[in-house]
Amino acid sequence: MRPGGRFMSSSRQRQVILRYNKERQRNILSQPGPNDFIIVLDGLKPGFNVAKIFRSADAFGAAAVHLVNVGTFDPAPAKGSFRKVPAVFHDNFACCHTQLTSAGYSLFALAPEATSSLTDICLPRKCAFVFGHEEFGHSFAISDYPDLQTLSIPQFGSVQSLNVSIAASIVMFEHVRQHPLESR
Repeated sequence: MRPGGRFMSSSRQRQVILRYNKERQRNILSQPGPNDFIIVLDGLKPGFNVAKIFRSADAFGAAAVHLVNVGTFDPAPAKGSFRKVPAVFHDNFACCHTQLTSAGYSLFALAPEATSSLTDICLPRKCAFVFGHEEFGHSFAISDYPDLQTLSIPQFGSVQSLNVSIAASIVMFEHVRQHPLESR
């Protein structure tokens, strides 16, 4: 199925799978970007948002993108960024959490109801931002991970949340703003 509930033709679906497999093989050669943040995509729909987040991760110099239970997606909207930003695949969030905390990352889950605002916190240089499914949120109970902090992005209109690729870009920009490369 395509985003929005429309069915994808079987030939189009085969093309997406072939393109995904080819680009995933190329991703093995990717190198971490210059910034010490990681994006975690937790159960996102494998539509166009995943590829767009890779494109933003490339633009902002992310160290990696971790994908937790994310299916095959079309890498074409990433404009080649899927082969440049390291992708790490996990079957569940617990494995991802263990790997990142063992590597010294501070984890932040983005949630519209969070009381801490992205703009009011001093982000550590080495952090990972966890984005949940657009409709169902995170695949885990945040309360099961006491070291996981929640953040929201300030919004002033009537909409409840931002598109996940837009939210990820805002978070990446804020991390880069707080930790400019020139100051290292």
